[in-house]
Amino acid sequence: MTATPEIGMVVVQPTAFCNIACTYCYLPDRSNKHVIAQSTVTRLFEQIFASGWACSEITVIWHAGEPLVVPVSFYREAFATIERMRPSTVHVRHSFQTNGTLIDADWCALFRDWNVGVGVSLDGPRELHDLHRKSRSGKGTFDKTIAGIRCLRENDVPFHVISVLSHASLDQPEELLDFYLSEGIDQICFNVEESEGDHVSSLFHGPELRRRYAAFLRTFWHRARQSGRVRFLREIDLALPRMFRPEGVPVRNIQTEPLAMLNVDSHGNVSSFSPELLGLKNADYGDYLLGNINFQTLQEILDTCVASPLYRDITAGVEACSRSCEYFSVCGGGAPVNKLFENGSLTGTVTSYCTLTQMVPTDLILEAYDRLGRSPAALASAEAAVSLPVPGGSPAAEPSRIS
Repeated sequence: MTATPEIGMVVVQPTAFCNIACTYCYLPDRSNKHVIAQSTVTRLFEQIFASGWACSEITVIWHAGEPLVVPVSFYREAFATIERMRPSTVHVRHSFQTNGTLIDADWCALFRDWNVGVGVSLDGPRELHDLHRKSRSGKGTFDKTIAGIRCLRENDVPFHVISVLSHASLDQPEELLDFYLSEGIDQICFNVEESEGDHVSSLFHGPELRRRYAAFLRTFWHRARQSGRVRFLREIDLALPRMFRPEGVPVRNIQTEPLAMLNVDSHGNVSSFSPELLGLKNADYGDYLLGNINFQTLQEILDTCVASPLYRDITAGVEACSRSCEYFSVCGGGAPVNKLFENGSLTGTVTSYCTLTQMVPTDLILEAYDRLGRSPAALASAEAAVSLPVPGGSPAAEPSRIS
């Protein structure tokens, strides 16, 4: 019998439309301008709150395509509706992942008023960013993105950046750090360009990638700590509590738990496990959808999920990881969507994605741990010694690949 769901993250796609055209985008429907109805938002959160499955803290991520093409007024109404329904035992925090090109004073006012988490997709300085993040007419988007970031800073809105690392940027850790520091960016996340949907990454082939990424991250991490000006580096700072958690506390992987990550598209269609599954199709799993929140209850959607071949095979993949992978205690079974995209099966184990996001950071931390006398306390002391506080308001709850 499956345990009661614990919904900790709700990824809402207000629209599939995106105002730019990144070369590595996997979204199949990014020209569709349909916008989610307020009634769908209301129905979704009525079901979440009535189910009793909501964690004490829920992160609502507005994401994919570009959420800021929907007007500020839409979100003010949606946030107020959710707040009216919210039980006193549940805290809701909203978060946006945006390309940053549309940020202005009105958006900053919304972010401040509702304490919204903001992630901006920025691949580094102009020559790196504009390689892949292009407008629909093929021009670079750096100027508009950096203007949005400067607007956030001018309005005292905290934010983090997510940078997709490509062949070129993997060789430039010091240049990237210097650029971030020059723009006052102190919360940083990296995604290595990966194969998703119909996008095939050239990086995810060849034996040298692990070595190159480890060299990049080692250099960036050490230099960032030495600078004392980087408050949060996701790849390291989210790995530390997973590795040095209290004895007997299992690692949680919401990408493998039914409805722990609840994903809803602009039409009300629901998936779980990964937002990347929305809009995709597969010969074995169909469209990955578990129902529609406008027409089914959350209990009906859960029943469909638990009985699905999708969940059966995800569970088999987690069990395979637990038997064969020495990193299982850190990641809890990997990212099913990457097993599918890279290996063609959810029942498999190691992927390039888990190698980079789980194994490499773990190895680097253990490397530092050995140098510091094999003590978590020593590692924590070393972190404090370079003036890096434990991150607050960081994008800790967000799935690592959202970019």
